[in-house]
Amino acid sequence: MAHWLVKEEPTHYAFDDLAREGSTEWSGVHNALALRHLRSMRPGDEGIYYHSGGVRAAVGLFKVLGTPYADRSDPRGSWAVRVGPLRPLRRPIPLSEIRADAVFAGFDLLRISRLSILPVSAAHWARLLKLERTPAPIQIKSSKRRSSRSSAGPRQPGSA
Repeated sequence: MAHWLVKEEPTHYAFDDLAREGSTEWSGVHNALALRHLRSMRPGDEGIYYHSGGVRAAVGLFKVLGTPYADRSDPRGSWAVRVGPLRPLRRPIPLSEIRADAVFAGFDLLRISRLSILPVSAAHWARLLKLERTPAPIQIKSSKRRSSRSSAGPRQPGSA
């Protein structure tokens, strides 16, 4: 069984939508590498549902329900696959936590951040499932206020 990570904006189709509907056709993928990953999915494979955009966190588990097929409704020649929910994660695992964990060095989520479908290695899968069972790290916020002024003077629009 292979493992995958699929990304979607929660304002477009959240994990809660998948849970409520029971299954959906995962389609609309046009990136060549993401399409290759989609076409490699097999019934019974499992994956991480990741909310992109403003959330940026792994939020649920899904299962591949069928074999990928050509999406006849897409004139650009995409593919689709049917997926269904397994369960929400016990807690969302934010991208910042994944990025800070040395186990995820080389993880495509960090290397190729725009890719909407990517494989998850056995080591990364096991670590994600372990992270959901541990309390979220405590974030200590500094009580010091940072100055909005820079010693370099005012910045011009477009300067970095």
